[in-house]
Amino acid sequence: MPTTCALCQRIVPDEKIDDPQVVQEHHLRPERRAESPTVMLCRPCHRQIHAVFANEELRETYDTIDALQSADRLQGYIDWIRGTDKLEIQVTTSDRIRERRG
Repeated sequence: MPTTCALCQRIVPDEKIDDPQVVQEHHLRPERRAESPTVMLCRPCHRQIHAVFANEELRETYDTIDALQSADRLQGYIDWIRGTDKLEIQVTTSDRIRERRG
């Protein structure tokens, strides 16, 4: 059965789901997995979220799919990814996140 990415709303076709990493479980409250609700994301969306947000931001501010979909930092990405069928993309961690991870 095809899977719909919770963030970009693209449908991942059945034939792509043979790749075990094409659809990934995202914990909405990272580092609190036991109590965290989860959503299913396509690989590009999952990678993009972690490239632009620190875990504490995800836990404290972006812990729902609605909050992620309305985040300014994801607007250009979501608009772009919805227009493509790519399931593998190059993601660059933002300088702000790199500095926080130190």
